[in-house]
Amino acid sequence: MATRLPAEITLRGLQPGDMGWVVQQHGEIYAREYGWNSEFEAMVADIAAGLLRRFDPQWDKAWIAELNGERVGSAFVVRKSKNIAQLRMLILTPAARGLGLGARLTDECLDFARGKGYRKMVLWTNANLTAARDIYARRGFTLVKSEPYQGYGCELVGETWELVL
Repeated sequence: MATRLPAEITLRGLQPGDMGWVVQQHGEIYAREYGWNSEFEAMVADIAAGLLRRFDPQWDKAWIAELNGERVGSAFVVRKSKNIAQLRMLILTPAARGLGLGARLTDECLDFARGKGYRKMVLWTNANLTAARDIYARRGFTLVKSEPYQGYGCELVGETWELVL
């Protein structure tokens, strides 16, 4: 019987090549797990490109999570306005799930936003992403808008969540 070694989890900043990995993981994971088409990957690529073009380390922050030296997750805080931060592109690979890493990444985002003096954090997600929604709800985010739409080859429900910091 094999002995499972403890996982070594590290969080680090963004490095060249990471954003391509983030886009790829969104495309592959959401296609495999939810049947979403390449429209979703294109949207994530647009978000990623915009973030890279406008990234201001004074107000924005990126985390890449590694498990035993391999990328397994990401989360980003971007400045939406003077007082509002937005949580973007939180994702975990299947290998990283169940380790509390989604919660840890979200907490890092919240700590950063509070430290920068943001008064509110917002995010947009889909109703079928129950694990992410649970993480947000446990941290005090509230659902402020829910709207059905056709996207990524599916019928979905988009949601806007907010948290007063």
